[in-house]
Amino acid sequence: MKKKIMKIGFGLVVIFIAIQFIPTARNESTETLKSDFVVMFSPPKNIALKLKTACYDCHSNKTTYPWYNKIQPVAWFLEHHIEEAKEELNFSEFGNYSNRKQKSKLKSIKNEIKDAKMPLKSYTLMHKDAKFSKEEKEIMLKWLEKINN
Repeated sequence: MKKKIMKIGFGLVVIFIAIQFIPTARNESTETLKSDFVVMFSPPKNIALKLKTACYDCHSNKTTYPWYNKIQPVAWFLEHHIEEAKEELNFSEFGNYSNRKQKSKLKSIKNEIKDAKMPLKSYTLMHKDAKFSKEEKEIMLKWLEKINN
């Protein structure tokens, strides 16, 4: 029985090491498009910084990857999460949305922040600077309201 457990454990270690060599697609564009949300709306610096800190890693074409993204299967999970997030909202391509979709997305962004649904708790656990303080939330919501009129 002990030998069987040792063989299984060794097999799992070999598999874990082997999957480290399977590459993942990375979301690391160096280009800032004219359709980028921050380029289009020119928010004040504090708002632009907060958007990039709290939203852009998952919802843009520019992800700043943490050290643990080099470890499989974590990298697969993160890439899948980013793909899903960009399907829902991509700040890099915001200007390519129709006017109606832009207005709808602005309303959704405002509601997600207001209701503390975004950024996700799982994200803010590892990225403390992505959390909105009460003051940051109020400033962001007022600015979003202003641009969505």
